[in-house]
Amino acid sequence: MYLHHNLLLTPGPTPVPKEIENAINSPLLGHRSKDFETLADQAFKAMKPIFGTENDVLILTSSGTSALEASMLNIVNPDDHFVIIVSGAFGNRYKQIAETYYEHVHVYDVEWGQAVDVNAFKSYLESLDVEITAVFTQFCETSTTVLHPVKALGQAIKDFNDSIYFVVDGVSCIGAVDINMADSQIDVLVSGSQKAIMLPPGIAFVAYNDRAKARFNDVTTPRFYLNLDKYIKSQDKSSTPFTPSVSLFQAVIKYAEIVEREGFSKTIARHNTIKDAGRKALTALDLPLLVEDAYASPTVTAFIPKDKDELNFIKNELKSRFNITIAGGQGKLKGEILRVGHMGKVNPFDILTFVGALEILLTEFRNTSYLGKGTQSYLEVIQNDL
Repeated sequence: MYLHHNLLLTPGPTPVPKEIENAINSPLLGHRSKDFETLADQAFKAMKPIFGTENDVLILTSSGTSALEASMLNIVNPDDHFVIIVSGAFGNRYKQIAETYYEHVHVYDVEWGQAVDVNAFKSYLESLDVEITAVFTQFCETSTTVLHPVKALGQAIKDFNDSIYFVVDGVSCIGAVDINMADSQIDVLVSGSQKAIMLPPGIAFVAYNDRAKARFNDVTTPRFYLNLDKYIKSQDKSSTPFTPSVSLFQAVIKYAEIVEREGFSKTIARHNTIKDAGRKALTALDLPLLVEDAYASPTVTAFIPKDKDELNFIKNELKSRFNITIAGGQGKLKGEILRVGHMGKVNPFDILTFVGALEILLTEFRNTSYLGKGTQSYLEVIQNDL
């Protein structure tokens, strides 16, 4: 079957709204001009409510991983001891960055598919016999689709030692979650452009509080392009220290306009409604979920086919017959799970199309009718929000 439009339901990149595409295609501005200074100032300020911060948000022309690396190099000194929470492939990426630069890296492993146990983590901190400078974690671990309880985690860390910096990777959920950095005791919160913020890949965001700002200036770890103190000094002049992606700065402004038009609280509610409906539908289709409801991400959901043959059939047939693209597992979950993204420019009927296609494929593969089972469960959840 040929469907005219590809339905991209991966955990990133995500579909880009036409309005944003048009903004990207606007005539370029000189990046050292007054026109760009006006644009940059608007972009820095536009992201403040999305990140729940009082300070303007830094914008780096680079991928989300650059923001992960920057968040570490600008907080941790060469001889510092610090902790990385690893609960999936992207927690492991933080670990890999840390071990590239530092010797005193303490790793707290969480079972993949589980959220961090806050009390157990606090006990872990208490068991360490060294002074800890910082704790790094994911907000949403994209590879497992877990949403960690960052507010409770941040409070536990500050209760243990309020001098510890709390650094959070929000790449796959910022733009779809209600977050207040001060309430969650977050010092640095980073994200990327190609997830719930629904821009193309190519820029990254760093939100910070005043304590972190002072730290950026004091840290001695060598860095050049990722020196956040340079970005702050340039930001104070409505500029950037290095050549920015002017087109994506234009897109940031349009993104903020779209969110303001919908209302950010409604944007968050939409993501949660689609999450709940999708999880109910998958359960009705006898596709177990990897993550329990309490810690399920509003942006991406992982489900478990019966075996690898079914997994490959679902993923391949969705693409070849229905033009729907979803993602497989990563790391130790490769070949074990499938992940469907539902973030950014996504509406309930995008996921309903996916559910309907799943019903057809499961009916064929399992030789048992699933027609209508998932769609009814899905519609029962979303009907009150339409």
